[in-house]
Amino acid sequence: MAIRNIRVDGDDILRKVCKPVTKMNDRTLMLIDDMFDTMYESNGVGLAAPQVGILKRIVVIDVMDDNPLVLINPEIIEADGEQVGEEGCLSLPGLSGEVARPAHVVCKALDENMEEYTIEAEGLLARCICHELDHLDGILYKDKVTEGTLHRIDIPPVEDEEADSEEEAEE
Repeated sequence: MAIRNIRVDGDDILRKVCKPVTKMNDRTLMLIDDMFDTMYESNGVGLAAPQVGILKRIVVIDVMDDNPLVLINPEIIEADGEQVGEEGCLSLPGLSGEVARPAHVVCKALDENMEEYTIEAEGLLARCICHELDHLDGILYKDKVTEGTLHRIDIPPVEDEEADSEEEAEE
């Protein structure tokens, strides 16, 4: 398992349409593991394969407290209602904006065993599914942001663990 580099806005790969996954192999399973590691390391709740430079229709999501989801070749088959809220993206660091998304979605996908399943989602999970599936079609949330709401956010600096340990030792 490894942490992969997250592609950021301006990288052409983020604007390309991904190809369906036709079979599972060790390389794709490793990609899925790496995507989870990368997402968790970056404090994200979702990550799509093109964000790590791979043009495959694969998404990983974890918004439900240790209930990670793998969505391969995902497709929203039902969407209704509306929710408006702030979104950010690991590929657009330091930015946030208001986006309207469906309040409820039903998504059909394959799991890592290439078995089909359906997930029904509301709230944050529905928002995350829509956001990540957009990545598979080369769409970034900033393309859908409510006009005038895209703004910079303060990202707290990463603290040096070694410095923290030295400070604690001095106390």
